[in-house]
Amino acid sequence: MKLRFEGETNGLLPGIGILAAELGVEIRDEGDTRNAGNDGNAGIPGIPVEVSVSVSGGLEVGWDGSKAYIRYELKHQFFRGLGLLVQHTRKGQPFQIKEEQQFELTGPMFDLSRNGVLTVESFKRMLNKLALMGLNTVMLYMEDTYEIEGESYFGYMRGRYSQAELKEIDDYADQFGIEAFPSIQTLAHLEEFLKWEAASRYRDTKGALLVGEEATLDLIRRMIESATAPFRSRKIHIGMDEAEELGRGKFLDKNGYVGRFDIMTGHLDKVLEIVRERGLEPMMWSDMFLKLASASGADYYNSDTTIPEEMASRIPEDVSMVYWDYGLKEMEEYGQQVAKHRPLGANLAFAGAVWIFNTFGVNYGLSLNASDNALQVCKQEGIREVYATMWGDDGNEGSPFAALLGLQLYAEHAYSAAKPEWERVAERAAFCTGIQADSYLLLKDLDETPGSEPNNRAQSNPSKFLLYQDVLLGLFDKQIEGLELSAHYADLEQRIQWARKSGGTGTAELLRMPEKLCAVLKIKSEIGIRLKQAYDIQDRAALNRVAQEELPLIAAAVRELRDAHRIQWFSMFKPFGWEVLDIRYGGVVNRLDSAAQRLLDYTEGRIARIEELEQERLLYSSNNRFNHKGIGWCSYYYRMASPNVFFHVLNPL
Repeated sequence: MKLRFEGETNGLLPGIGILAAELGVEIRDEGDTRNAGNDGNAGIPGIPVEVSVSVSGGLEVGWDGSKAYIRYELKHQFFRGLGLLVQHTRKGQPFQIKEEQQFELTGPMFDLSRNGVLTVESFKRMLNKLALMGLNTVMLYMEDTYEIEGESYFGYMRGRYSQAELKEIDDYADQFGIEAFPSIQTLAHLEEFLKWEAASRYRDTKGALLVGEEATLDLIRRMIESATAPFRSRKIHIGMDEAEELGRGKFLDKNGYVGRFDIMTGHLDKVLEIVRERGLEPMMWSDMFLKLASASGADYYNSDTTIPEEMASRIPEDVSMVYWDYGLKEMEEYGQQVAKHRPLGANLAFAGAVWIFNTFGVNYGLSLNASDNALQVCKQEGIREVYATMWGDDGNEGSPFAALLGLQLYAEHAYSAAKPEWERVAERAAFCTGIQADSYLLLKDLDETPGSEPNNRAQSNPSKFLLYQDVLLGLFDKQIEGLELSAHYADLEQRIQWARKSGGTGTAELLRMPEKLCAVLKIKSEIGIRLKQAYDIQDRAALNRVAQEELPLIAAAVRELRDAHRIQWFSMFKPFGWEVLDIRYGGVVNRLDSAAQRLLDYTEGRIARIEELEQERLLYSSNNRFNHKGIGWCSYYYRMASPNVFFHVLNPL
């Protein structure tokens, strides 16, 4: 396809050139009279596309069979319009599309603090997709992964961005009218910086800053200056979520007991002074205020919680509050939570999620349904900013590129007053990302297994805990008894193989690592149960066969998985953080080797018993299928791998 743009294209041409290459479209100049080739338009130098600013507002795109138009109100809308033009013109039928934007800002939040720090080049690849979708903002969540002058340990060996790298990301995003801005932490969630001896003067507890100290305020000044300097945007997210430790460490020793709300508001006032001096527009997570207002002092979602007037009066109104909610709720429940935030008085934004947290896949069953409900409520309630968080908790085994189907849903909601039809979302995702929706949805079945709740609404993550659990200890074996997970993963492996072969390069890259994970789990997921059964009936032949044949087979499959995962990691992320996954994979392989040796020692008479297999198998947690809470959830690798001590923290060092 060849396009010739005419009219008001100032400031659009760099972005057009990038996306034309992405779409396989050839761009012709207005004066170009070359023969168009063999596309049926001999002698016509491409389809003429009239570009203009919309008089009526919104986005209008159309093609009458010979000439086309894109009328847009805001820069980012043009690039969505370009995608719509190419997508629908390829169908060969004239069309007209008119869309009204429902939110002022819609876009993802990338977690760049849990080991997976996107390279600048992979960030650009992501921005290309976001531009075609029509998203217009991107939040960079950086706890300590940006440089600060005078703090050499801030982000040390963690893949921190330089000022030049952040500026390059911002410049690239701006070509598409996408507003990039930083999300940092100015109170808690700073464990990875505060662990260093050099940061001890800033430390209250292992994750919270020591507030009320001039040194801490000076650090925050430099944080804010460094984080915002590379960006055009005046927006900044100052964090302040999940600060339950606040004032309970060194602060308590120095100042005695002070209520957390008083500490919080006092600190917020100081941070906002710094922000206001620089003419910035701050936002923060809302959870601590809701928690402090709850009866327990810790419940964010308590339906009985109300914000007292005396509390609301002390919360500054010039900081936007971000209500985050990642679970599956009915629309009425989202509405109730929005109502609880209204007394805070500030501008209210919403942050949902595409659930890639603590899993190798994506919990699309939960997050697509939750997003549908939440975004409809946001439209009804007049919320003007919505974000899709993609957290990388506990090592970031997953891929933000696997979440693109969820981001497409956000984009289609952003341009539709009604709930967008799934067929439209799926078609747009295939066009904008090059990957079919059904291929993305395969990723949910890594965790949406037999025994899970419908749509995995209980957030089970067996793809992770069954990989990392020890075959002799079998911590999760009781959770999965009788569920035939081996058969589930064998079937999923076949479905993924078919999708990889029938899809394009992007599909093959997306599904390579999940396919290898299924190859491991089809033979590892239930091996511990079989070992325990064979040991209990003294079937030494079975134990010997497992030791000599099956465990080496699993180890070989784990090595193939690691190789595929390594390719995926280095295609997206900086190298820092991969060593954590290397260590985890090495731990799995080494424990398989030790397990095989233990079994052989027993079957060949060198030891009288295997104590690990004599232990009764217990349920790992109350999250299990026997009480309709799925088949289990665990947030931390070290708790999956062993019940024994990995580390014991009295002091951060």
